[in-house]
Amino acid sequence: MALIEQLKEEQKLAMKAKDKLRLGTIRLALSAIKQREVDERITLTDDDIIAVMTKMVKQRRDSVTQYEAANRQDLADAEKAEIVVLEEFMPQPLSEEEVSALIDKAITESGAAGMQDMGNVMGVLKPLLQGRADMGKVSGLVRAKLA
Repeated sequence: MALIEQLKEEQKLAMKAKDKLRLGTIRLALSAIKQREVDERITLTDDDIIAVMTKMVKQRRDSVTQYEAANRQDLADAEKAEIVVLEEFMPQPLSEEEVSALIDKAITESGAAGMQDMGNVMGVLKPLLQGRADMGKVSGLVRAKLA
């Protein structure tokens, strides 16, 4: 089943179950997906949808950090609950070993010799790791291996 269809089906189930938090989060995701489709005049693929949802999760993690720094645990808890719902629809995260193996493979495939080739390596890795690993951490690992 396509990811967009899965989201719409879960939206219906959340409505029937009267689960307001889950329903609201799924509606936010569908809204963000629709907004990107309208802005770019395209139909998003599952990979594009995962990219949108990854961005949403990252935004919520940033919000949690800010809310906790401001001693607003109630708001931080609400954001954490939304993260849990969003992550249900994303692919399973990769382990550190799997990420490291993919980085090594990408370096070999791209023939990277140093830091000047980091863009090529990241270009190979991004489609493989989108939504399955924190790209910021991956970037740091690639930088360390190329240095």
